[in-house]
Amino acid sequence: MMLNVIELCGLPTDAVVVAIRERQVLLSNMPFALEGLDETQRARAAYIARMMLAASVGLFDAALNYLWNETINELRTRIASFDVAYFFEIAEQDPARRKDLRTPDDLEKIDDQKLMQAANRIQLISDVGFRQLDHIRYMRNNASAAHPNQVTLTGLKLAEWLETCIREVITLPHTNVVADIGRLLHNVKAQRLPADELDKAAAFFDGLPDAQADNLAAGLFGIYTPPDATPDVLDNVRQLWPKLWPNASETARNECGVKLARFRANADNDRAERARELLDLVDGAAYLPETERTAELAKALRELHDTHEAMNNFYNEPAVANRLAELVGRYGSVPTQLVESYVNVIVYVFLTNGHGEAHFADPIYKDLIGLFDTEQASLALRTFAHDLISSRLQFDLPRKKWIELLDLIVPKLTGRRDRALLESVLRFTGTPDQLVKDSDIRRQLAQWSTRNIQGARAK
Repeated sequence: MMLNVIELCGLPTDAVVVAIRERQVLLSNMPFALEGLDETQRARAAYIARMMLAASVGLFDAALNYLWNETINELRTRIASFDVAYFFEIAEQDPARRKDLRTPDDLEKIDDQKLMQAANRIQLISDVGFRQLDHIRYMRNNASAAHPNQVTLTGLKLAEWLETCIREVITLPHTNVVADIGRLLHNVKAQRLPADELDKAAAFFDGLPDAQADNLAAGLFGIYTPPDATPDVLDNVRQLWPKLWPNASETARNECGVKLARFRANADNDRAERARELLDLVDGAAYLPETERTAELAKALRELHDTHEAMNNFYNEPAVANRLAELVGRYGSVPTQLVESYVNVIVYVFLTNGHGEAHFADPIYKDLIGLFDTEQASLALRTFAHDLISSRLQFDLPRKKWIELLDLIVPKLTGRRDRALLESVLRFTGTPDQLVKDSDIRRQLAQWSTRNIQGARAK
């Protein structure tokens, strides 16, 4: 009946709604996908109700959009029930922006991709869940009613995505480590910790996975540096910081110096002094920023990443990429603290967003890759092991760009371990997003990582 009304209005009716058969497939499978939700979770799942309604009339692109809205709402609820201050320290590295993030309501200021990344880092969503959700996010951006598109969705695929969102976000239980970190951060901010609590924390630090030790370091750093931190909070962190520091990675330690530089750049002198106190407390002078350029370069990298993920990125990326190229070219090299993040961002944007190339930015990225030294090329070769880049390599265009990247860095790979890993990568018969699952490649990555950590400590 509505199609007749639409036709009488002179509007198109072809391919406006999906076939009834596909609607039946989705609606008949939805009860099975919803089995994991309890009564309370069902009662607040308004967007899932809208998803069902949109699907019933054949608007699958709108249904996908509603599913994503429900997922993000539930993820924000999950974060709010944990520790938003800790989460904001992980999600937003820019102190100027971080100051405006205080309450659960401010979670809406964090974009979806950054929200998922930070939630994954503190294991509020699993590694596997992050990759699956990142794919759904990609489809939401390119196949839902959120943006114009000509992609056809099926009922079975929507039912599968609904089950994934429920399993990986809404009903996923907290791990013990996540729960323990949450309790510790709450206690640090709530009261002065007695000696026995500090001893328990030290024992807890020794058993932390590397990523969680880094996250906790970021959390304690964020608790210590605000000007309004109470004396009890400051004393708690001063007692805990030296106990955690040996478990923090080189990346996390360097990030402390980068944050100090950002405080200086923003004339946030109180926070800068607090950051320096933490580094002095652990004899961390080696991790102070080389120059104030570190802050400028860090900001440019962040802006390039954010611009790449935002709307109109094809139009906006070249100007931001040019600014980054000017900073790198003007000083000749990348500060030590930023080498890893610099390589990761350049590779990430070079691989494209999977939907198309930013044609005027692509030559800039090639020039920057052409300036990679042997260390940076070595890092670029191993970027497939990073979750965000591995997730991007699920798609055809980034896979083509990955081959192009390898061609650009081959002449720079002079080390024996690098050449051996390159041969293994080129021999691999699967898709590049599966490289990290190959046992021989994982072994080579582990050996290289161990060697580099030992070398850094020796220095």
